[in-house]
Amino acid sequence: MMRIITGKARGCKLYTLEGTDTTRPTTERVKQAIFSMIQFDIEGRDVLDLFGGSGQMGLEAVSRGARHAIIVDKSKPAVDVIYKNMLKTKLAPDCFVVKSDYADFLKSRQGREQYDIVFLDPPYASDALSESLLLLLRYDLLKPGARVVCESDKENIWGKHFALCDRYRVVVKTHHASSYVTILEPVLEEEV
Repeated sequence: MMRIITGKARGCKLYTLEGTDTTRPTTERVKQAIFSMIQFDIEGRDVLDLFGGSGQMGLEAVSRGARHAIIVDKSKPAVDVIYKNMLKTKLAPDCFVVKSDYADFLKSRQGREQYDIVFLDPPYASDALSESLLLLLRYDLLKPGARVVCESDKENIWGKHFALCDRYRVVVKTHHASSYVTILEPVLEEEV
């Protein structure tokens, strides 16, 4: 069972997608660990949940005081579940759901928006994590001091884009069961 842990929608049970072919929800234990690591970075911030699934990470952030969350998923069933969860939690006024591929979405935001917190939890078997990290920088979508929360099944999150390790600073790295959580901060251009 997934639920909102704390904040305005505390305890609200969330709808989930049927089956696990397309999504792998963040466990409650991992979600609690992530939000305890970023708890002082949430209030009044702009959030992007790029691989939304059920929308639980973006919704949790808004429940805890984030100003706004955009939740993105390319799957129509996922977008439908996210929308239902936005209504159920009564957080819809501060959330927006977008049906899009992650790369197309990031490109469409260039010059339009920047984010304080980005959640990246793509399918583990893909290169989408390192590609997302690259595109966030390429399209200048991160505010100074932003936090990028990465979930992966291996310690190396850089994939074929190993040079990215010079463009991000690792703030925290932890391991929970089969998931690695790495929180990154972009390195300012003058620091590179």
